[in-house]
Amino acid sequence: MEIKRLFDFIEHIQKDLPYRADVLARRIKGEWHYVSTEEFVRYSWSVARGLLAMGYKKGTKIITISSNRPEWNFIDMGSALAGMIHVPVYATLSHDDYLYIFNHSDAEVIFLDSQKVYDKLSPIVSEMDRPAKAILIDESDSTFCLRNVCELGDSEKEKWDPVLEQNKRDIKDTECVSIVYTSGTTGRPKGVMLSHRNLVFDAHAHAVRHVMDHHHIALSFLPLCHAYERTMIYDNLERGIRIYYAENLSTIQADMASCHPDNFCGVPRVLEMMYAKFEAAGKQLKGVKHTIYRWAWDFANKFDSYNKNPIYLSRQAFFDKLVYCRWREALGGHHMIVVSGGSSIQEKVVRCFTAAGFQLCEGYGMTETSPVIAVNNPVDKLVIIGTVGQPIDGTEIKFLDDGEILTRGPHVMMGYYKDPKQTSEIIDEEGWLHTGDIGCLVDGRFLKITDRKKEMFKLNNGKYIAPQAIETKLKESPLIEQCIVYGENHKYPSAIIIPNFNALKDVVKESHIKGKSREEILSDSKVLSKLHKEVAKVNESLAAHEQIRREQFVDDTWTIDNGMLSQTLKLKRANITKKYAEQMEKAYE
Repeated sequence: MEIKRLFDFIEHIQKDLPYRADVLARRIKGEWHYVSTEEFVRYSWSVARGLLAMGYKKGTKIITISSNRPEWNFIDMGSALAGMIHVPVYATLSHDDYLYIFNHSDAEVIFLDSQKVYDKLSPIVSEMDRPAKAILIDESDSTFCLRNVCELGDSEKEKWDPVLEQNKRDIKDTECVSIVYTSGTTGRPKGVMLSHRNLVFDAHAHAVRHVMDHHHIALSFLPLCHAYERTMIYDNLERGIRIYYAENLSTIQADMASCHPDNFCGVPRVLEMMYAKFEAAGKQLKGVKHTIYRWAWDFANKFDSYNKNPIYLSRQAFFDKLVYCRWREALGGHHMIVVSGGSSIQEKVVRCFTAAGFQLCEGYGMTETSPVIAVNNPVDKLVIIGTVGQPIDGTEIKFLDDGEILTRGPHVMMGYYKDPKQTSEIIDEEGWLHTGDIGCLVDGRFLKITDRKKEMFKLNNGKYIAPQAIETKLKESPLIEQCIVYGENHKYPSAIIIPNFNALKDVVKESHIKGKSREEILSDSKVLSKLHKEVAKVNESLAAHEQIRREQFVDDTWTIDNGMLSQTLKLKRANITKKYAEQMEKAYE
């Protein structure tokens, strides 16, 4: 069947996978709990009936603050079938951001994941400018919960089923079905209005680049309010791929070992952490085993998937038998397709994963484009390292004189909720959305992102610096955990760098630092010399005006909770700059 609206996915799986026992699954305390096709359909309809039975009308805004779990899908499909608008929200926002989104979205219903989340956020719901109903998703005998919504709807099935059948006939694919708030790297989050057509078109556009089907399993752990993870759920439903939800972020490896997935989506930070664990595993070995692991590691970091020389392939097979297969065993044992998005990923990570049988495909998009604009293509086995692949079918891209990427097509949002001014600033009169990213085409086909337009800055000699590209190069060093490049209106760029203290252990041993506190480590001349050499290596690959002239090493951690990272783990540059303003000024004294 042709899928045009979100709730069409319900009928799609009902027809294509009527007897599937595990269309969805969730791991709780180490055990998988499965949702069949019949249950998925039934609960989605129950949610839709229940919302109508509670008196909510078409267009009502329904917020979910939830972990990845099947109930999220029931609410997503049920609200769409009822003609309502789903507003998925991150579970890690500040009090002020929650209250802002609750009010700005005009939410009337707020589904809250667990009793702990309910106790934390229901007081904020009571602060809203207009009344809203907080509903617990977990089952409860004392708090009004999702089960009660479903029971209410089912008790009035005969009344509301005709309404839902009429909705299936009347709701157009151009109608708004969701508002997704941006992660807010600058200023207040903006509400991106997405239609059925936006989400379905975009999900289908990357589904056709999939090589997997109903025989395969996808592990989901990125938040479902993340636009890409959400459309990957629709992608998997279209392809019939079973969707297993990880228990939590700390159990991903155990979840993979248990369910043996064939694909997952990650952001560069998550993949870089996996990469670091692969590297650390070799350091525990001794003698011949350590030597072989080091050879395999070096080979993987430089792996060329287009080299079909038999001798080269035999080396890969040799290392696979001794080393890479162990990595796969730790993550479920299967060769996998891994999609990365959100920000640029280090080239060595892509090469390493690919060598080990994890085909790592980098993609690119933004919430305002539903979200995918381009992605590397597993169907054609085209993974052009350093690019985000070809634009998805049915869309257009072009470039302004300064290199900014513009895109147009059915994936472009309806606009920002309650903000026509900012909508007109990002979407021009001809329908081109101005991404704010700088890029170019490689070989006339493959999109390469070089930086964020708003993050670029100018030196006092008039030359531009693209900080993200330099930061990515710096983080390729195993001794560098995180960094920010700055220097607007100065002679040269500088950097604040957080070292990887675990990776510095060997240097610390050589230096015989007595107390071995982090403060002492960062004041030791041998440690500083080693770190400076890492920066110098990067400088060798940069143009003269791009080279880091002053670097400062700090003992700190940048997280979502302390406001240094966005929900998608991107640097919140304004917050970091404010925190380190004094150190940054000292770099130019």
